[in-house]
Amino acid sequence: MPLDYPIHRRTLANGLRVVVSPDHTVPNVTVNLWVGVGSRHEQAGRTGFAHLFEHLMFQGSREVRSGEHFEALMAEGGRLNATTWFDRTNYFETVPTGALELALWLEADRHGHLLDAVNQENLDNQRDVVKEEKRQRYDNQPYGNALIDVYAAVFPEGHPYHHPTIGSMEDLDAASLEDVHAFFRRHYAPDNTVLTLCGDLEPDTGFDLAERYFGGLEARAEDRRPALAQLEPLTEPVRLERREAVPNDRLHVAFRLPVDGTDELVAATVALDCLGGLSSSRLVRRLVRREQTAVGVHATAWGFVDGVSLGFVVLDVTPGADPADLEAALVEELARLAEEGPTEAELEASVAQSERAWLSALASQEERADLLSRYTLLHDDPQVVNTHLDRVRAVTAADVVAVTRRWLRPESRAVVAYLQVDVADAEAVA
Repeated sequence: MPLDYPIHRRTLANGLRVVVSPDHTVPNVTVNLWVGVGSRHEQAGRTGFAHLFEHLMFQGSREVRSGEHFEALMAEGGRLNATTWFDRTNYFETVPTGALELALWLEADRHGHLLDAVNQENLDNQRDVVKEEKRQRYDNQPYGNALIDVYAAVFPEGHPYHHPTIGSMEDLDAASLEDVHAFFRRHYAPDNTVLTLCGDLEPDTGFDLAERYFGGLEARAEDRRPALAQLEPLTEPVRLERREAVPNDRLHVAFRLPVDGTDELVAATVALDCLGGLSSSRLVRRLVRREQTAVGVHATAWGFVDGVSLGFVVLDVTPGADPADLEAALVEELARLAEEGPTEAELEASVAQSERAWLSALASQEERADLLSRYTLLHDDPQVVNTHLDRVRAVTAADVVAVTRRWLRPESRAVVAYLQVDVADAEAVA
């Protein structure tokens, strides 16, 4: 039975795309905004700005003092947050229906008039917050910088996805107040934003409120450059090894993939499921259960829109096992999948997992709103929430063979190995 979530959309005169999805199950509304600015929009020497603004957006605006956005909505029983990614920054809150106008007023004030409150003191304060976040989440976590290494290994210098969303602390230190203001003016504008309202309201009410609070904001976003051409697979393996105090050896084996929104990426996702994305995957059965050389296997695909996506397999090595043996096993399984293709049972298991994950996400009003914003901003098609599973179910064994042979070739892998510090070396250093 096809999905049929109600979706209504309208574009305001200033370019703001508004999506309303009524759901009267509970008396609350999720307000979700996706701004078309992420780390891929940053310039060399100015990385980390997109993530910095995720923080600055809670530090007050023209009519709102620092911290008041959180205080006002939480006092009404709301919950809220924001995140930064390569392709976007999102802001979201779920509030009782009676607090919807408050949420919209607060969002409109900071999206339209943030710079009234971004002074040198606020900038310095939030730079320090970002630095502390980097220390906690990256520098002082086992494997904390592994994905940063993966991005740098898979994507060439200068590519939009080469650097991480956290950015460079040196770049943030060098940023002037005017640099930061210019970044906001360049990207934060209604014609570069999607507003989704999901919950206890009617479409006309949602559009009227969007016009009331956001209609007066000025369209000013700079022209977006076209997406880059598809980045082809690596032509030879890339390897990086780090010796650190980690719980166990871990291999990250990554590949360039087709861009988001393509049938090829869906098929590549199924291929990675067959390798390591399911509890019954080939590498799980072989390395974890049978050979017991791995304590864990994980595989996934991340869809990006600027010329390439990313897929990777993570292999956690059993103490005493040789990481090279696990990598060799992965290479063997890649070759076997490219030669023989997936079994019917593997295709069914991948579809079942995709269905479970997708339906679970849509069952959450907050996640549904986020998906509606995502597919409107990045693909101009919010109906993907209703049609995505049809695309997954259409993947055939031949499709999986084709993407494995093109995108998951052993010679196209980038390996980032985090290996335990040798005990003798560690004692010598001490």
